[in-house]
Amino acid sequence: MKIFTFERSIFLPHAIERVFDFFACAENLESLTPPLLKFEIMTPVPVEMRVGALIDYRLRVHGIPLRWRSEITAWEPPFRFVDEQRRGPYRMWHHEHRFREADGGTWVDDEVNYAVLGGSLIRNLFVAPDLKRIFSYRHEQLKHLFDGVDVQQAAVSPAA
Repeated sequence: MKIFTFERSIFLPHAIERVFDFFACAENLESLTPPLLKFEIMTPVPVEMRVGALIDYRLRVHGIPLRWRSEITAWEPPFRFVDEQRRGPYRMWHHEHRFREADGGTWVDDEVNYAVLGGSLIRNLFVAPDLKRIFSYRHEQLKHLFDGVDVQQAAVSPAA
């Protein structure tokens, strides 16, 4: 199974606790997801975020309705948490969210390690462009929500 890595970072000019608290509220994910995906949390809210928490979603990818279940596998406020797909469109999905203080604000670093059916072909044709669009939208929303910030983006690359 070929594993790919996608990384993005954004600087938000706010305290780490404020930024982490925003991400710790599962309901906020809807506001960070492009409307085209018709993303909806199915788990009753508020979700108690902790190791072992399961969160169910419904969304559409290229018009195809999907269900996704993620599990929080690491929870270290206000520095880090990890969600892993337990059911969904990927063969494997491991998303680490890291938060670090710097220059009077907080860097939010996303690292996604994932595998897809169809390997590099499906990744190059569909998944990589989709992830770029989804995270670009997410960063635009974060800039709007957290008052105009600079965005630093890393390239999508296969894992070594």
